[in-house]
Amino acid sequence: MESRINWGIIGCGNVAEVKSGPAFYKTENSTLVAVMRRNEDKVIDFANRHGVANWTTNVEALIQNDLINAVYIATPPSSHLQYALRAINVGKNVYLEKPMVLNNHEAEILVEAVKRSNVKVTVAHYRRELPVYLKIKELLDSNVIGNVISVEIQIKQTRNTNLIAKTEVNWRTIPEISGGGYFHDIAPHQIDLMCHYFGEVENIKKGSCKENQVSHQDVSGEVLFKNGVQFSGTWNFNALEDKDECTIKGERGSISFSFYTSTITVSKNGLIESYHYENPEHVQQPMIEKTVGYFLAHNSNPCSVEEAAMVTHIMDVFCGT
Repeated sequence: MESRINWGIIGCGNVAEVKSGPAFYKTENSTLVAVMRRNEDKVIDFANRHGVANWTTNVEALIQNDLINAVYIATPPSSHLQYALRAINVGKNVYLEKPMVLNNHEAEILVEAVKRSNVKVTVAHYRRELPVYLKIKELLDSNVIGNVISVEIQIKQTRNTNLIAKTEVNWRTIPEISGGGYFHDIAPHQIDLMCHYFGEVENIKKGSCKENQVSHQDVSGEVLFKNGVQFSGTWNFNALEDKDECTIKGERGSISFSFYTSTITVSKNGLIESYHYENPEHVQQPMIEKTVGYFLAHNSNPCSVEEAAMVTHIMDVFCGT
């Protein structure tokens, strides 16, 4: 039984800089041992600034490194399956960025590979462990608004929005690399939370999926959960105004929140109550702490490949693929 998780990062770019990277050496029983990036100057710079002793520009060298027993895959989605399978084949546990893979076919391959192995894999749907989303789950579990009837998500972003991460090459709008467009970049978090909150899926219905020059696609769709909750979502990245809202309607009231602020509004019996939470400095740290705990057999998996595969399946149906 491992007593410490020694990490290697594949792809130490923007996401690893603040959101996730430091958490691997700030979490108890966790050490960041090695990092990999194809650009030598950039990987050396990352290693020096974060105090990482080992660096490489070769993926296979990192995966085969005997000093590490777990791999964080933070590359664009087109390489997720390939690198995850390589890590699994050599017996390394994996923390895999979202979207987990490009499509449902790749998801099925990964699920089967994990089932056949003794390796543990967690998918980085890190919002599950942030204070604001934990509070929402607490409110739902305690039946504050009664039985939930419906949920609606509306994401509208103008061309000048800053919600999508900026990179030198905008790979998020290249389907062969991202899986689709901006929808594939941000919707996994939102759809995952819906599945996390409301459970098993009964039916998925495509609404529309239109291509545009800004985001590659605007998407809508519906999901009926087995508990009767009806979810509808709309993602428009070429809108005239910005809007970011999720409204959960129950028999006795509603819960509203934004995915890019940390305020929850509960409306019930004509009264409004608000809750506000601050995100941690490294937003993935709570999820990484749970992942380290899972790898060390201290707790259950905070997000399995099977759960992430359902998110991928829903996205594929929404996009008509």
